[in-house]
Amino acid sequence: MALSEPWIEHFFVGPLQMRCSVVTDRSTGDTVIVDGGDEPQRLIDWIDGFQGRGPDWSTGPASADEAGGLPARRVTALINTHAHFDHSGFIPVLRDHYNVPWYLHPDDTYLQTLAQRSGLRYGLSLPEPAVADHELIPDSTMAFGSVPVRVLHTPGHTLGGCCLLVEVDDGPDHVFVGDTLFAGSVGRTDIADSGGDFDLLAASIHGQLWPLPLDTVVHPGHGPLTTIGHERATNPFVGDAAGKGVYGFGKYA
Repeated sequence: MALSEPWIEHFFVGPLQMRCSVVTDRSTGDTVIVDGGDEPQRLIDWIDGFQGRGPDWSTGPASADEAGGLPARRVTALINTHAHFDHSGFIPVLRDHYNVPWYLHPDDTYLQTLAQRSGLRYGLSLPEPAVADHELIPDSTMAFGSVPVRVLHTPGHTLGGCCLLVEVDDGPDHVFVGDTLFAGSVGRTDIADSGGDFDLLAASIHGQLWPLPLDTVVHPGHGPLTTIGHERATNPFVGDAAGKGVYGFGKYA
């Protein structure tokens, strides 16, 4: 199962400028929201009617006029890579508006209960934490409407961290990695109550991400885009640049 020319949008939201990704099947209009953690009204206004401040990056139309030949978008699911508050804090608002299920790996269920409390440390008033409707199933391809997503369980930043692979039949694949991997870095493993472990994180990256095609586009939870090939070759924590037999020049924990 693969998409043809997926329409992908990035919204940098909230005080931590977390990347929320919106993925749409151009042929059907079916749409999934990955990590809808903040600025829910901004997302709703744009997805529903091309209103307000749009995405910070997009492979699709920039206005209703440009989208005239495409089916109307229909959000089919909310999916999270993990449950830190900046990624999940405002899921309840999106779920209430779209009346669709929310998916999270079960190992992050406890972490999600802490979202409201964690947001307070940044002066944020978040709604009561959401409870996932369905579990992400590792090593499977899950269909969200017509949008197929392959779930890769990559614990280390959090216990239930997952990377979400969208395979493309006419171009490079796209993997939405949350805070597992960044351009030139990796996710922190010292955040309280998250189950962080650097060696586990490195093993997850080596076992689940490095086997992907080198041109796979990596969409991290923060910072610039990169590719699997670039990170495998140059990432100083977990790539070839780290040296044979070792994981990088340091650990966060």
